[in-house]
Amino acid sequence: MLWQELEWHLFSAMFLLSIAYGLQNDTHVRVDVFYLNFPPKTQALINIIGSVVFILPISLLITYYGFDFAYLAFEIGEKSGDPGGLYYRFIIKSIIPLSFILVIISGVIFAKNHYIRAFK
Repeated sequence: MLWQELEWHLFSAMFLLSIAYGLQNDTHVRVDVFYLNFPPKTQALINIIGSVVFILPISLLITYYGFDFAYLAFEIGEKSGDPGGLYYRFIIKSIIPLSFILVIISGVIFAKNHYIRAFK
């Protein structure tokens, strides 16, 4: 069971930490059917609005509640319920706010770059 849980935790960390990377490299999911037909200035405005309306508020909420989630796991000494499972669950849970802090940083940079592109 230890290895199975470790696999899940490492996959979760990989997934969460790659969100900011995808945003930074513009490889995130979007509806390209419409987006590709817009002029570059309109694309930049859509990216700015998407960052300010969706990425930043949601990331701030997840970061805020993620800290409580990880801190509670640390405070109560949460461990896996499986026999022989992993201890120190707060470590993997602390990846949640950490990853969304990185998303916030990437989102601000993403919005700034598109602001420069839109109003250059």
